Amino acid sequence: MSVLKDRYEKEIKQSLLKDMNLISTMAIPKIEKIIINMGVTQAVTDKKYVDSAVEELSRIAGQRAVVTRAKKSIANFKLRQGMPIGCRVTLRGERMYDFLERLIFIALPRVRDFQGIPRKGFDGNGNYNLGIKEHTIFPEISFDKTDAVKGLNITIVTTADNDDMARTLLERVGLPFRAAPKSQENK
Repeated sequence: MSVLKDRYEKEIKQSLLKDMNLISTMAIPKIEKIIINMGVTQAVTDKKYVDSAVEELSRIAGQRAVVTRAKKSIANFKLRQGMPIGCRVTLRGERMYDFLERLIFIALPRVRDFQGIPRKGFDGNGNYNLGIKEHTIFPEISFDKTDAVKGLNITIVTTADNDDMARTLLERVGLPFRAAPKSQENK
């Protein structure tokens, strides 16, 4: 069992139950799944970029990534329906917690001038989206062996009813949010 999952089960659940004034333990918010998506713009001209993206994302996630294909043709982007344009992976259970541990304690601290992750990534339904500009912050990726620096999007899906519950859950889990903006003082 991962350290983060163990901490969630033993400490975080009880503190959330008490702090949110929940009646049932079934109402405690939890992380349901993590979806990692990598779009590859160079895939339109050369399909080998998609293969390397799938391989690198699989190494980052610890699970095989699947290729995503274009749903519609867009002439301005030289894109045809069915062309491979990226890859994604959905993590649940133990792999999800392992990835979250690596993201919080290893990858995010490697970001240059890291001040925390933005608070505005919530979607209104208790899910959080985080964009990462360089996939090379993960130790599984060697900067020398990658063909291009790729960005990726991480979506953390929770069972929380609203953004405040989800933010509290993710803060307790250990996601390093930026400090809340200070209210403007009288000028």
